[in-house]
Amino acid sequence: MEVSELLNKYEKGERDFAGANLSGADLSGVILIGVNLSRANLSGANLSRAFLTKATLKGALLHRTNLSFAKMGETKFSGADLTKANLTGAFLVKAKLPRAKLSGANLASANLRAAVLWNANLCSADLQLTNFLGANLMGANFKWANLYGARLISAKLFGAQLTGVSLRRAHLNGVNLGGADLSGVNVSEAKLVGANLEGSNLAGANFSAAQLRGVKLAGANLTGAKLRGSCLRGANLNWAKLCQADLIAADLSEATLVGANLDRALLAGAILPESTRRYFSLMAAGRVNSWEVSEIN
Repeated sequence: MEVSELLNKYEKGERDFAGANLSGADLSGVILIGVNLSRANLSGANLSRAFLTKATLKGALLHRTNLSFAKMGETKFSGADLTKANLTGAFLVKAKLPRAKLSGANLASANLRAAVLWNANLCSADLQLTNFLGANLMGANFKWANLYGARLISAKLFGAQLTGVSLRRAHLNGVNLGGADLSGVNVSEAKLVGANLEGSNLAGANFSAAQLRGVKLAGANLTGAKLRGSCLRGANLNWAKLCQADLIAADLSEATLVGANLDRALLAGAILPESTRRYFSLMAAGRVNSWEVSEIN
């Protein structure tokens, strides 16, 4: 279909262009509000700064499509192929993208507030500074994605795959990541105040200078984790594995460490809760000999 034909029909009130072939078409800046482009072929097309609010693009082929700064609030992308698409600065508030393929896509600075992305494939996607506030990301594949500075506050991440992801400086306050596998992940300088990481695998993860006030880490595996200079004030670390963890200069004041394993942990300059300081004093005096912190009255 030629672009002129599409726009002419749209101006006359037609909205259904399902299955249209617009591969490589230049549609930059067009106004196609409420258009139906389900199963359409838009691979390599230029839709930069287009207005696609409330459009339907279910199952559409958008491989390498330029959607930078496009307005796509409430647009439906379920099952669409957006592999390596350019969505830089795109407005996708309340957009529906379940099962969408977004691997290798560029979503830097895009607004996906309250968007639905469950089971979406975002493998290796560029998600720097992307706004996922309140988004449904359950079961999404974020493997090797760059989430530097991304806003994930109140996002639903249950079952999300986060292997190799970068969460440096990300905003994760109050996020529920209980039981998640974040082993080796870079979460340095991130904000995780009040987040739930109970039972999570955080072995070797980098939390240097992270804000972890009041975070729930009960039963978490933090073996070899880097927590140097991080704020863990009031954190729940009961029964957590902190063997060989780097806690140099970390603030653990008011944290609870009942049953925590601190075998060979680095604690130079760390601010420890009173009960833990007393425990180490007793251990130094030879009155206790286990690295597993017990509750001391």
